[in-house]
Amino acid sequence: MARGSNAIGAVETSPGRGYFDRREERDDVEPMYQPQTQTRPAGPGQPAGASPVQAPLPPEPQSIEQTGLSLGFLADLALKTLYLRGQMSGNEIASSLGLPLTNVVERVLDFLKSERLVEIRGGAGVSAASYQYVVVDRGSEKAQEALTRSQYVGRAPVPLSMYIASVKAQTIANVHVTQEELERAFSHLVIPKDTLAQVGPAFNSGKSIFLFGPPGNGKTTIAEVLVTLLKGEMVIPYAVEVDQQVIKVFDPVYHRVALDPIVADRLRFDHRWVVSKRPVVITGGELTLETLDLVFDPTAKYYEAPFQMKANGGIFLVDDFGRQRVSPRDLLNRWIVPLEKRVDYLTLHTGKKIEIPFDMLILFSTNLDPGDLVDEAFLRRIRYKIGIESPSVEQYEEIFRRMCQRKNIEYRSEALSQVLSYYRLKNIGMRSCHPRDIIEQLIDTARFLGKPPELTPDLLELACESYFVSLDPTGSPPGT
Repeated sequence: MARGSNAIGAVETSPGRGYFDRREERDDVEPMYQPQTQTRPAGPGQPAGASPVQAPLPPEPQSIEQTGLSLGFLADLALKTLYLRGQMSGNEIASSLGLPLTNVVERVLDFLKSERLVEIRGGAGVSAASYQYVVVDRGSEKAQEALTRSQYVGRAPVPLSMYIASVKAQTIANVHVTQEELERAFSHLVIPKDTLAQVGPAFNSGKSIFLFGPPGNGKTTIAEVLVTLLKGEMVIPYAVEVDQQVIKVFDPVYHRVALDPIVADRLRFDHRWVVSKRPVVITGGELTLETLDLVFDPTAKYYEAPFQMKANGGIFLVDDFGRQRVSPRDLLNRWIVPLEKRVDYLTLHTGKKIEIPFDMLILFSTNLDPGDLVDEAFLRRIRYKIGIESPSVEQYEEIFRRMCQRKNIEYRSEALSQVLSYYRLKNIGMRSCHPRDIIEQLIDTARFLGKPPELTPDLLELACESYFVSLDPTGSPPGT
């Protein structure tokens, strides 16, 4: 990391620390995540004092000390923001940092003015809120130095200790589902009752589930239904600060904003946090060991949080487990400690390790034999192992009947007999996905031939012949 210039005061800064940190170090305080206690304006149709969200909103900091960040860090961030934007009002700077103007951003701006790094260029009123601030030449030099240390610009981060406290206060263990809710969520699927009896307690455990069985029987679908049962909201920081380093946490791909920005702006809380639905992170073959640690951008000089950190408080689905670019054993060895201790250790590029919570319902879904993937030590740490088997003839018929109803095709029992004959002819096993695929294949064929989609013998034959294939042990069609 770059060192600060000696241009002002001949003061040298340490790696990762801003020039401003020479003036004021962080006070000896340990900010903690606390539920919102301030009175907030009521939304439309709400009683006074009511909150439009269920998540416990962190209180608005009333001083720089309560932010958990040093004046120097905030001054660097404000100066970079103003340098890149050109001209901003006090309110705009406060909004960009996600911090209140009074007693916090106002103090930061006063400091920048006293150092002759910014100046006021007019304003509509006589308060810092409406003053227009610009960076002067001296400030441009310092802003460029700050950008060489870190190009992070945006909402101010929260300290690591505050993030850890928030995850513990919003633990996934607080999410529960009843038997009635589970049955209602799975009502559109044909799934054995004994499987549901395993899935319910596994979900409520908030720990780990291993779904295994032949392909095409609904393991991923079951995981997707469990996602819909993830009730409630939580607050997630835009970023986390560790030793003056920034870790970007909020990711709109996985964190679905639950509070309208206009409504959020009217509420008094710490806007370094965003109200989100509980996160859902789904990975497949792209998962590697590198993506399970902090990803440092050597150009921008800040970190991207790994998948499991983004999934805290929610669900982490590792789909198609065993087909990642990293070997299953290496992947599982990486997670043995987090699965047992519920904490994970991440490494900064300086070599320092930090401890973060590992608080999520983690789902492993695989088509491969668990015995070929994992050993007994790992399976012991996976609390729930649920096998998803191929359907019986009765279950297959019910799936076929439902798919016909969904596609507005009249069901015929003789059609099912014709389809089942292909399993004997090709010597292949039934799969829960086959009725859907065959009927969609039939519809495609009928459209091509200009016929109505019906379960006629000729359309079924064309659909099945183009869908089913029997492979020899080498994986090639017979006769090749």
